[in-house]
Amino acid sequence: MTATAPRNPPPGLTVRPATLDDATAVCALLNEIDGWEIGRADTDLTEVQAELKHPEADLENDSWLLFDGDRLIAYGLLWDESGGERIDMDHYTLPGRLPGALYLYDLMEARAAERAAANGASRAVIHLHLNTTPTMDLHALRARGWRTVRRYHVLHRPLSAADRLPAPRPGVTLRSCRAESDRRRAHALLQASFADHFDFQPRTYEQWLGDIDAERADWSLIWIAHVRGLGDAAALRSHNARASMAWINSLGVLSEARGNGLGSHLLRHAFGHYAALGRHRIGLGVDTDNSSGALALYERHGMTLDFAVDTWELIRDTRPV
Repeated sequence: MTATAPRNPPPGLTVRPATLDDATAVCALLNEIDGWEIGRADTDLTEVQAELKHPEADLENDSWLLFDGDRLIAYGLLWDESGGERIDMDHYTLPGRLPGALYLYDLMEARAAERAAANGASRAVIHLHLNTTPTMDLHALRARGWRTVRRYHVLHRPLSAADRLPAPRPGVTLRSCRAESDRRRAHALLQASFADHFDFQPRTYEQWLGDIDAERADWSLIWIAHVRGLGDAAALRSHNARASMAWINSLGVLSEARGNGLGSHLLRHAFGHYAALGRHRIGLGVDTDNSSGALALYERHGMTLDFAVDTWELIRDTRPV
């Protein structure tokens, strides 16, 4: 049975929903937490702005800012892409702030159960991503019933003048997505190529535009690979907003086109393109259990572990007490 969330935060703390105007403060908090977890600031303001505009997050009811006086000490966001039992949440807290952190977990878990119940689901399956060495107390998290279900590696690689655009492959052409028709095609390719991946949630084109904050997207950094006789067969989406490195958001190859070097070709294209822009490092995230062999592909191209992230899961009954 579900439990009701506590009415009041711990003494001395206050909580309120986030607004788009809070993006700068949230970004500063996340960068402070980055410093604790990975030793550097790694969050870009545009990423926070996109998160706060997530199309399936109602900020008034699905976001939380926790303050000690004027000091922001924790942040939470919850969204529902499944329309069913699967609910996603982000939770970030400064170290040594366990009572406040747990208070937000109480609120967020109750809200997740509420959203799943509204979808007609008998339970909420809640997923959360945390650094493997987080500021959150993992003993306290496990005591609430959370468990790890997947691990992701954030890989990185230095770039230099030696990284040049690869020679054209016979029968393969690459194009960027400046045209609307190509943007729709990139979306379709990424949806199809990731459909059998863990935790995949199908997204319409309009939903995807919201996910990636399309108004700010640089479409010249999203490429489609066309193969003679096969058609459009792969896509790579990247962005250049992070101060620490260029970033590959997703690289997808249709199942019928795998094993022909398309992934390698797109990866080397990204290396060469960003090296020419003067970037000195590039990174991406990969599911370590990915059956497509993506981890091995990236490692073959010189990408190494930067840090690791776990997916945590909690299952909550949505029936009222």
